[in-house]
Amino acid sequence: MTYVLIVLCCLVFLAGPAAGLDPAYGTGDGLLAAQRAYFRRWGVIPAVLFEGTPRAALTPATALFVHGSWVHLLGNMLFLYVFGTMTEERMGRLQFTLFYVGCGYLALLGYAAANATSGQTLVGASGAISAVLGAFLYLFPRARVTSLFPFLFFLPLRFPAWVVLPFWAALQWMAAGRAAQGPQVAYLAHLVGFGLGFGFAWARFGRATIVRSAPAPAPEGENQP
Repeated sequence: MTYVLIVLCCLVFLAGPAAGLDPAYGTGDGLLAAQRAYFRRWGVIPAVLFEGTPRAALTPATALFVHGSWVHLLGNMLFLYVFGTMTEERMGRLQFTLFYVGCGYLALLGYAAANATSGQTLVGASGAISAVLGAFLYLFPRARVTSLFPFLFFLPLRFPAWVVLPFWAALQWMAAGRAAQGPQVAYLAHLVGFGLGFGFAWARFGRATIVRSAPAPAPEGENQP
């Protein structure tokens, strides 16, 4: 299912106006208008979400498969590929799929609740992928993760997940405190998803989890998730 989710997100992106590949969406201002309309149709608008309409209630699910740019898409899919396969193997296909969609929905819902009057549109799988990171931390705390740290000249360094992922979560927390103004990355959705993922893995697997360390290469310092 990890690969299915990646392919689905890529196909949705390529078919939409954000990819800029379909001439039917036009160019210049016409393309920008098409992108805005597309995001508003399928993304989460906090001020609209809590109006109670069935269509608005579905947007936290549809927004999980919509991305705003190539960088947004590729960054998210890289994280999902690296951390999703091992997490899915531990959970099983069906449970992983329900976990991914459910936590992603709740992460976007949590962000919307904290910004209930905002008219900005939120799209992307970052909340769901952050939940995968949280579950990975609980299930595979000793797995070695290859990370690239900008302040260390992007040297590839290997650390256990229990070092890298809490550090990533701390970066999201600090960034969330500085992102209260303007259309920034939805760091709060990352934090909600990360907490939900870790909490689910703890509640579901408890002390019965025994895993072997395994390499999990991934870059650190990305904005998504």
